[in-house]
Amino acid sequence: MSHYEDLTSELLMGMRLHGVKYQRIQLAAPFGLRYAHAPGRAQFHFVGRGPLLVRGASGAIYRLNTGDALLIPHGKPHSLLSSPDAPSEDIAAFVSKPICDSVCAIGAPASACDDEESVILFSACMKFELGGMQPLINTMPDIMLVSTLLSQYPEIQPILDAMERESRTRHAGFAGILSRLADVVAALIVRGWVENGCGQGSGLVQAMRDPRLSKAIAAMHREPGEAWTVERLASVAGCSRSVFAERFQHATTMTPLRYLTELRMRLAVQRIVNDGEAVEAVAFQLGYGSLAAFSRAFKRIVGQPPGALRAGREETRAAS
Repeated sequence: MSHYEDLTSELLMGMRLHGVKYQRIQLAAPFGLRYAHAPGRAQFHFVGRGPLLVRGASGAIYRLNTGDALLIPHGKPHSLLSSPDAPSEDIAAFVSKPICDSVCAIGAPASACDDEESVILFSACMKFELGGMQPLINTMPDIMLVSTLLSQYPEIQPILDAMERESRTRHAGFAGILSRLADVVAALIVRGWVENGCGQGSGLVQAMRDPRLSKAIAAMHREPGEAWTVERLASVAGCSRSVFAERFQHATTMTPLRYLTELRMRLAVQRIVNDGEAVEAVAFQLGYGSLAAFSRAFKRIVGQPPGALRAGREETRAAS
């Protein structure tokens, strides 16, 4: 396995969807759903019955039919429309009713929503994380369509067919099944993008594709707590210190040690907030000899001390 494949495997293993809120939406034309900019959150839509249009942040319009799905990784503003000229209303203005713990239903009055003509959607808003590979989210396209992957990955189609059945029939437990299938399809969309070379991305993508730089990057990701120096990383890459440092900064716009520090802090956030690990243990795992040194680096990169992040996690858990 190449170092590029090592890194992309890590990306997929580190992918997590947190704080997911699901919605089953059933509306009759004319309709328009407007989604505001949601930084740090991704939006997933599946069409249980179509057709409808998606207008992206750039103004580009995509037609979606029954069984289509898309992922908007950056949380960019967008609209779902019955026709190009349909007026849109903020999704938050629609009345929703809980179906189960994490899924709610949105729909027009029964008299206005004929079962055979209404559009059915299953949507999810989620915090989208890629672990140590988080910067790659910035290189993803604004809208990622599952239809572009079906010829290459035909195994996705049965999952979409199952989602279509569940969204229409609403058998017992359908909401829970749909939410799990939505997570799988979102992950498959990301995997397809990664396995096809991450588009034409630059920065980290460019560095990952460089045979020498990818060796050093893979080493940092494999052992983030190791006492790496530029010299040691250059040795792993198989080139001189000066050539390695210049090549690395040209590809990623940061020094190797800055990259290492940011990687450590991304992993620290994941372990403290999502995994509930103790701050002291995380500091030691990531190569810091003292909690004070770790806290200084953490606050410089993340913007707040690790203790505050930990306290926020505890407050959220207590509230829920």
